[in-house]
Amino acid sequence: MNAIELNQAQKRYSDFVLGPLTLSLPSGCILGLVGENGAGKTTTIKLLLNLIRRDGGRVSVLGKDPASCGPGIKEDLGVVLDEVGFPDCLTPAQLDKVFRHTYSRWDSQEYHALLRRFQLPQAKPFSDFSKGMKMKLGLAVALSHHPKLLILDECTAGLDPVVRDEVVEMIYDFTRQEDHSVLFSSHIVGDLEKLCDYVAFLHQGKLLLLEEKDRLLEDYRRISLPLSQLEALPGSAVLSRRQTPYGAEVLVKKENLPAGFAASPVSLEELFVLLIKGREHR
Repeated sequence: MNAIELNQAQKRYSDFVLGPLTLSLPSGCILGLVGENGAGKTTTIKLLLNLIRRDGGRVSVLGKDPASCGPGIKEDLGVVLDEVGFPDCLTPAQLDKVFRHTYSRWDSQEYHALLRRFQLPQAKPFSDFSKGMKMKLGLAVALSHHPKLLILDECTAGLDPVVRDEVVEMIYDFTRQEDHSVLFSSHIVGDLEKLCDYVAFLHQGKLLLLEEKDRLLEDYRRISLPLSQLEALPGSAVLSRRQTPYGAEVLVKKENLPAGFAASPVSLEELFVLLIKGREHR
């Protein structure tokens, strides 16, 4: 079963349209959702959580339509949005008491262990937390009721590199159980490259590419060459290019690359940038 499925899902605003968007996340895997600010990452997540009404298509989360399955599905979801929203007056210790009555599988022992791991003060009100501390508290709550699916929107934003690496490790550990899955949206592409099994690139509400991460890194290559040699590269081999007065960077698929051209491996960040710049060039 797929943990997440979107089939021609669409959301229209006066100044922005998401979709039609078709993608899926196999159970037990991590899908990284990549895109610049305003690409549609948060809108996609809100559709999955039924926080906004979709204008077309179908959405399935853990085999159910979130628009019609009722609140029970929230037991199986751990969610951290880009703005963690707990009441300002509550402390982490008080939140523990609240969530004992919210989730049937709430694990106070796990919650307090995560508070210690993140070095979060139990008696300090939420209003006094920094952005990074708020994000860590949101993660502690999300993981403490034993969800099957984590949905994380920029959850590493505001964290220092050491804590970010620890969070990445925790997310990876979460998916060691074969029925656990993660949708992880981030503009920090390096985090996604460490974690993800699949990567989806969004740009201006459209899905540019969805592929297994290892296949992406294996199949795509980058060529840097002077402008005088650009015309020698067959157009059929060029997926996108970024051109300057001094030369060009060209994204190619390895299988279409003619002999005689030296190509370099491409990172996920380089791949995404070249895809975007190529569309702007066209």
